[in-house]
Amino acid sequence: MSNHVRERFERCFGASLRARLEEPRRFLQVVAGARQVGKTTLVSQVLSRVEGPTLFASADQPALHDAAWLEAQWHRARVMAGESPSGAVFALDEVQKIPRWSEIVKRLWDEDTRSACDLRVVLLGSAPLLVQRGLTESLAGRFELLQLPHWSFSEMREAFDFTLEQYLYFGGYPGSAPLIDDPARWRRYLLDALIETTLSRDVLLMTRVDKPALLRRLFELSCRYSGQILSYTKMLGQLQDAGNTTTLAHYLDLLAGAGMVTGLPKFAGDAARRRASSPKLQVMNTALMTGQSSLSPAEFRTDRELYGRLVESAVGAHLANAAARGACELFYWRERGREVDFVVRAGASLLAIEVKSGRAPSSLPGLEAFAKAWKPTRTLLVGDDGVPLAEFLSRPIERWLGDPHEA
Repeated sequence: MSNHVRERFERCFGASLRARLEEPRRFLQVVAGARQVGKTTLVSQVLSRVEGPTLFASADQPALHDAAWLEAQWHRARVMAGESPSGAVFALDEVQKIPRWSEIVKRLWDEDTRSACDLRVVLLGSAPLLVQRGLTESLAGRFELLQLPHWSFSEMREAFDFTLEQYLYFGGYPGSAPLIDDPARWRRYLLDALIETTLSRDVLLMTRVDKPALLRRLFELSCRYSGQILSYTKMLGQLQDAGNTTTLAHYLDLLAGAGMVTGLPKFAGDAARRRASSPKLQVMNTALMTGQSSLSPAEFRTDRELYGRLVESAVGAHLANAAARGACELFYWRERGREVDFVVRAGASLLAIEVKSGRAPSSLPGLEAFAKAWKPTRTLLVGDDGVPLAEFLSRPIERWLGDPHEA
């Protein structure tokens, strides 16, 4: 990555992490996010600027590291902390790949707390669901979480001069940006270095999956149908597998936890109805949608239906990444043939969003019906006759919530 990109990460996220590491030792710092969003770049940049000695170790190796390796690295960092009046910082990358990592970290962290060892620790993980599970199971009350989302349109535009059309097709993976002039090479990189690596090393290798072929086909189906509501029963029919809806829902959660695709629940008055609803499939990065297709950027642009789903998926990915970092909750809404593309809830604020993408609607617009039923804080039209798509994607979701006159 260029120095410009490094500086932008330092400005956006690194200042927060650096400030935490320069405070008296209080909490483990956890940096989580999908592959290729800049976690290692961020932490490396921060470590180069903190006072005192630092140690960076990575478990991202062909052979999984074990508890003994982790303890040996931790002990090295303890020695460094003991020899420095300002303590030391220990950063551990791909922590989720170490078996029982959260139990080991809890024991070592608590030992340092009792002995007053001034060792500040940063954990990095590229499988957010697995990292979160370990945190909640063993490390409650001991950590602060910094969630890094996929890169936004404004970030890709600033760092790589992406146009809106380029962002829609090539998405928000900074590592693939230098390859966009050769779409075939870009697609090969995406499939081999990002998608396959995430599936094989962050999902299948890290958690029990009884039907790995089904999980892979579900991922492909979710990319192909991004922006569409699909019941689990219909998914099973498409996948032609003897699985069940519970298995599909679990696998979709795993894919969401890896930062790839998610299933948005229907907005409803109670949690039971939301859980029982058919999911709206949504890629977390539009590159995952286009990379599964053999169509060129020009062919996507000339296919009205396909381009419309790409536009809606870009809006959905922008919102889904905001939800993943804890800024909001994200839903869709459909009642009696009327539909709202996205419903965003943050605290007392409720935002209904309709995307005008140019494709033929599959149901009647539902903003007015939703407004009558749920009294949202505001409604928003994105696209034709509404907020321009580039403007919407350039602003964080927080700017659209709250008072309609403040956006």
